[in-house]
Amino acid sequence: MPFYFDSTMMLLIPAMLFALWAQFMVKSTFAKYSKIDAAAGYKGSDVALRILRESGIPDVKVEPVAGTLTDHYDPRSKVLRLSTDIYNGRSIAALGVAAHEAGHALQHKDAFGAFQLRQSIFPVANIGSSLAFPLFLLGLIMTSQSLMDIGILMFSAAVLFQVVTLPVEFNASSRALAILESRGYLGQQEMGSARKVLRAAAMTYVAATGVAAMNLVRMLLLRGSSRD
Repeated sequence: MPFYFDSTMMLLIPAMLFALWAQFMVKSTFAKYSKIDAAAGYKGSDVALRILRESGIPDVKVEPVAGTLTDHYDPRSKVLRLSTDIYNGRSIAALGVAAHEAGHALQHKDAFGAFQLRQSIFPVANIGSSLAFPLFLLGLIMTSQSLMDIGILMFSAAVLFQVVTLPVEFNASSRALAILESRGYLGQQEMGSARKVLRAAAMTYVAATGVAAMNLVRMLLLRGSSRD
């Protein structure tokens, strides 16, 4: 949120450092366990498709998508998209990520509360994250508290989205790990590695929430100082 450098920028430094650490950890952990093939020999796409079908979800497709760690479940089109390394990969990391994304499809099927809430606020949060900063900056320049308040309100929706995302992601990982173990996709020794991969991925969401929260605090502090 680079309005200009002031004392409130100090609030962002710890959160940004944590975010950098989380990004490093997820990349290094994923790289490490992408080199170790799972003993069962399944591909990530195989595991995702099996989980969906065995869970009574026949209408969700599994498709490859370009990029690295671009894996996601699209509830609107009911498509589970796996990055090429995950889709074709047979590693512990590939199976862990594929099962995690399938976990989101299970949340959709089960009408998991946090998942449903996140989907309902996504449109508002998406607009809010795009327009909040420009509106707040304009209000700051023009000393218009009304514009700043609108920016804060819109960004609050984006922060709420990040907060709600946390239980969604943690739950998807819990579902994934339980399925990988109970259905024999990973052995006992491999499960510890899969947990490390998914735990590292989860930390990126925690970091994003922290950065968003500190940005909101900074907006509120700047809003307050504008009245002085």
